[in-house]
Amino acid sequence: MRIISGTSKGRRLATPKGRALRPTSDRVKESIFNILGEGIEGKVVLDLFAGTGNLGIEALSRGARRVVFVERGREATRLIKNNLSRFGMAMASEIIPKDVIRAIGILHQRGETFDLILMDPPYEKGLIEKTLWKLQFHRIYHDDSIFIIEHDRREPLPTDSDGWDLTQQRKIGDTLISFLTPLKGKAEIEAPP
Repeated sequence: MRIISGTSKGRRLATPKGRALRPTSDRVKESIFNILGEGIEGKVVLDLFAGTGNLGIEALSRGARRVVFVERGREATRLIKNNLSRFGMAMASEIIPKDVIRAIGILHQRGETFDLILMDPPYEKGLIEKTLWKLQFHRIYHDDSIFIIEHDRREPLPTDSDGWDLTQQRKIGDTLISFLTPLKGKAEIEAPP
């Protein structure tokens, strides 16, 4: 795994040993960032299910102002810290070592808002639907935010993705990259008691 473009272009990321983590491939990452183009400069980014931090670190290299990484795995968190330190990106980032659903609640309480939300959950575990549902009740984005989900083609987006508009989708092998935006003017839904 390497950084594809920006200030750290060509540098290799520390990667996990074994198969406990499934980092985003360079091909998928390149496709995501080619679609985003120059739109990453100065943005505040949230990297959910961050793994090694591959996507968020690419965003920092391309000029993102700040990236918050959410990853609960100890080995993965250690890799993110290591990579951020090696590339001099620690000051522009934060790692929240918690479950994604819990972290979204914490970010909401803090009043955080993100321009870009990246999500690469473990495949076929139902985490896409749970995360989208949680985000409906905890609006940590604005009307112009972009939400990018990397998922297996056998795990399509939920058909009842109320509050989200699928703007485009790319297929790379068995992987789908889905780009969503919030439906304009959709107010935050009140969480059930």
